[in-house]
Amino acid sequence: MDKVIIAIDGFASTGKSTLAKKLSQHLGLPYVDSGALFRGITFWVLKNGWVSDDNLNELAIEKGLDNLNIFFDSVTNILSVNGIDVTEAIRSKEVSAQVSQIAKLSFVRSFLLNQQRQMSLRAGLVMDGRDIGTVVFPNADFKFFFTAKPEVRAQRRLEEMEASGHQANFADVLKNILDRDRIDSQRKISPLKKAADAIEINTSELSLEQAFDLLIAKINTK
Repeated sequence: MDKVIIAIDGFASTGKSTLAKKLSQHLGLPYVDSGALFRGITFWVLKNGWVSDDNLNELAIEKGLDNLNIFFDSVTNILSVNGIDVTEAIRSKEVSAQVSQIAKLSFVRSFLLNQQRQMSLRAGLVMDGRDIGTVVFPNADFKFFFTAKPEVRAQRRLEEMEASGHQANFADVLKNILDRDRIDSQRKISPLKKAADAIEINTSELSLEQAFDLLIAKINTK
């Protein structure tokens, strides 16, 4: 496929990242997980001790961004922070608990916005996140918005964490999911919302293959 930008937004654990990767491979386009970028910054903030008891040292974070080098490899799907592979580390319970607080900071979003747009210049891309179709690429060729029941998403997230070796329980994961929904949807800067021209897909009752087939069908009929 020629240079095409596909924006996939939606709530956490709706399958959007998995489907975005599969779609990028199918279409021969680079894939970028924008959520991983925010998780990478969150991991870096936690490592530097700039958050405690939900209190953020915003001044230190903003100043520290001058010395932060974050890179997502769209070929290997490896995220590096200052040259260190943090791909697995960013999926921890600690990072999940703080990422929405970090992602709502205006200077963090500004820091990543230009990088996200630069990634599309050479060959287009498939990017998933929270504000890809509304803010990052408002003129994307295709826009999708994924939803699913919170309980379904919590179970998926729990299984993902356990597969990565992270211990958690369903109640805690569900609470984290609901907290992230609230913070992401209510933040003043680039809130999570469906773009007016996005196609909504509810994955609660869909298998991975069913959701993928629906994506392809929507793209082929546009």
